[in-house]
Amino acid sequence: MLEMVSLSTQTSSQQSPGRTALSRRSATTLVFSALLIACITVSTLLLEAIDHIRTEATLEEILYISSPQLLKRLSLGYDGLLADIYWTRVVQYYGRNHRSGVGRYHLLWPLLDITTHLDSHLIAAYEFGGTFLAANPPNGAGLPQRAIQLVKYGIQNNPDDWHLYYDLGFIYYDIKDYHASADAFARGAQAPNAPPFLRILAARMAEHGGELETARMLWTTTYQTTAEQNIRSNALAHLRALQTDEDIIHLQQVVDLYRQRSGLIPHGLGELIKVGLLAGIPRDPLGHPYELEATGKVVVSNPDDLPFLQQGLPAGYLPRAVPKIPTSY
Repeated sequence: MLEMVSLSTQTSSQQSPGRTALSRRSATTLVFSALLIACITVSTLLLEAIDHIRTEATLEEILYISSPQLLKRLSLGYDGLLADIYWTRVVQYYGRNHRSGVGRYHLLWPLLDITTHLDSHLIAAYEFGGTFLAANPPNGAGLPQRAIQLVKYGIQNNPDDWHLYYDLGFIYYDIKDYHASADAFARGAQAPNAPPFLRILAARMAEHGGELETARMLWTTTYQTTAEQNIRSNALAHLRALQTDEDIIHLQQVVDLYRQRSGLIPHGLGELIKVGLLAGIPRDPLGHPYELEATGKVVVSNPDDLPFLQQGLPAGYLPRAVPKIPTSY
């Protein structure tokens, strides 16, 4: 009998550690289960809160969680779904305000910021969102710097998508930052599958910014690296226009120097030759002589043959509806 009691006691003492470990595992499981249920509940409530917009709840109520990082953590892997929901709300919000003509879009930026941080590869949000932000009221928020910030974030996360550089270039163009615009187009031209016209846009922006050497380099590169005849012809026309613009600027400086010395407007460029300011009658890239108007302005003699000029257009000249593009150098 004593042996049986002893054996029973020994068996009980040997089972205690196993039972203790089992109890601990059960407690841990219960704790994590409770945490999982709590997280699922929070995520469900969050999704329901966002979905209340459908029942005309204000966006201010929905944006009580304004941190994209916090929303991403609370989404439990549903950040892509949340991004789609927020993007839908962006479109609805913009459309409703645009139709009403109110021109107030103060929630547009926080909505887009949340959307793109939840899903940094949602290209439509950058393309259309940038347009919504940059456009002046009542057509948009009138926030070009926010638009630039948004699209730059898109490029940071999607560096091979040329569409984003294209959008950024035009945002800079609208605020007349031609240097930044040219840079955006030029970087976009280097992206995979980028169309050739991005090089053309880069060169045009450089021209607008008065950067003649940059523009000449871009147009020359376009001419030398493109097989399409229409693009080569367009590049050639711009190269001739750049050379003409440069000539006109130099000649105008010579005319102004003559006026400073003599107090008179020269009757023609021949007078500048007589006084030693010019070595001969200067000609444009097509061989036509430059001319001097009675006002002292240097102009080209055949502007139709030199489309895209920024300088030297005769007074009253109206450009052709369709530019005359050269076919050979």
